[in-house]
Amino acid sequence: MADAPVPGAGDDGLELPCGETVDPHEIDLGMREYNCPCGDTHAVVTDVHPPSRFVPESLVAVLEETIDTDDEFESFGTPHLLGIVLEEFPEKVAVHDASDDGAVGYTLLWVTDFDARRLHEVVVELIVELMEHAVSHAEDDAAITEFESQMLEFDVGEFVDQYRRQREFESEHDQPL
Repeated sequence: MADAPVPGAGDDGLELPCGETVDPHEIDLGMREYNCPCGDTHAVVTDVHPPSRFVPESLVAVLEETIDTDDEFESFGTPHLLGIVLEEFPEKVAVHDASDDGAVGYTLLWVTDFDARRLHEVVVELIVELMEHAVSHAEDDAAITEFESQMLEFDVGEFVDQYRRQREFESEHDQPL
């Protein structure tokens, strides 16, 4: 985790949900959390982080295949996941558009009021809601019943714990599953 920047980071700072400001140049591609002067740790996500940061590649493939996007991105990905988080928690997510800044290595930056683990849970919860909505439109009642039964047994916290252990999020060199 990175430490907070020196006070007076610059006029182009990103105001965080907690009210503090961070210079986007202080955020590097390997960061997953930011130690803020407010005392909290905030999750950091950039558009170059793959969606497999949150869920297995097999689920990412299903999401990419089944969700049509109507934007400049080729397929469903991290910007869409964080867009869903932003829609649900607008006061808890700060967004920075760095498309005109070639010095940072990313185009979009999100810093949340949540720490990285809690953000992971939120993303998984929102994906489950998205899947529940999609299944509710299925014409196969047995499929709906089966999905609902499986979701009753699904523990988001346990999933996140296991996934993070397998991904070894303590390192910037984590690999997709």
